[in-house]
Amino acid sequence: MTRPVHTPYDGSAKPFSIGLKPIEPGEWIEIDDALPAYLAEKRRLYAERPDAVFVAEPDTVESQQEVLDALTAFLPERYPGIYQHDQAIMRIAGTPEPVVLDGKPDAPLVTASLLVQEDLVLMRRGDDGWRLTAASVCFPSSWTLTEKFTRPLEQIHKPVPGFGPDTRMATVIRRIFDNLQPGHPVARHNWALATDDHLYHPANEVQKTGGTPPDVPRFGSLASTFVRVERQTLTRMPVSGDILFTIRIHVDPMAVLERHADRTSLAAGFADQLAALEPAHLTYKRLTADRDALVARLRAIAAG
Repeated sequence: MTRPVHTPYDGSAKPFSIGLKPIEPGEWIEIDDALPAYLAEKRRLYAERPDAVFVAEPDTVESQQEVLDALTAFLPERYPGIYQHDQAIMRIAGTPEPVVLDGKPDAPLVTASLLVQEDLVLMRRGDDGWRLTAASVCFPSSWTLTEKFTRPLEQIHKPVPGFGPDTRMATVIRRIFDNLQPGHPVARHNWALATDDHLYHPANEVQKTGGTPPDVPRFGSLASTFVRVERQTLTRMPVSGDILFTIRIHVDPMAVLERHADRTSLAAGFADQLAALEPAHLTYKRLTADRDALVARLRAIAAG
């Protein structure tokens, strides 16, 4: 990818805010030229570590099927040059084999995930709020799917500063979920930094044990730093009433900013956003040791 598609780090939005905005139904799913590579990586992960990338409660099969049916109808209409629906098969341009739509009757969400670049998460309302009840997450950003399975939103967001149980943000998010209506999807963007462009980024061992990442530089230069953007959408499924949470990962080398047409404003906005992060936010994003050096480099780009 030669230029970033989404830039939530440009200073136009406050980090660690909800930032959900309505989108047109046709903007629900994003497809680009990297689709075959993303689907190949999903197939690899399903073959090598299926229990790490897919979880589901037994009573979610019908809701999973609803997601698969929705994508089967949506994709050929929205992207006719890429998807061809032929009875029980979906042919996808650039991929070596079609997707058999009825191939996994016990796990339709797995089939659905092999149609798109997004990760797919189903949330269901229960006595303890909205819980993660089924998910295909092949491209996590420093978290572990099996640890989030069956947990309510407040517990899922517990590590995020200001979003855990009994916080104002948790209350607001619960209301958003409760009031979301079918046919009215919403979206937001989030960002993190990584030292490689791998799509599969589960929690590392330090995070799993609750330890503090060592305070040593991880991002020595822009050349070894990658911006990992999440485009997240929420959609209420009309039949089950469950909410489908999609996560589309975009990975760009941070060095692309040096040759971007809008590098002055993008670099300045990114530097301002990094500089404004509070200590808890820096720890969460593992930027405590690197923030100042990255800010200096970005300000140099902005200055030309």
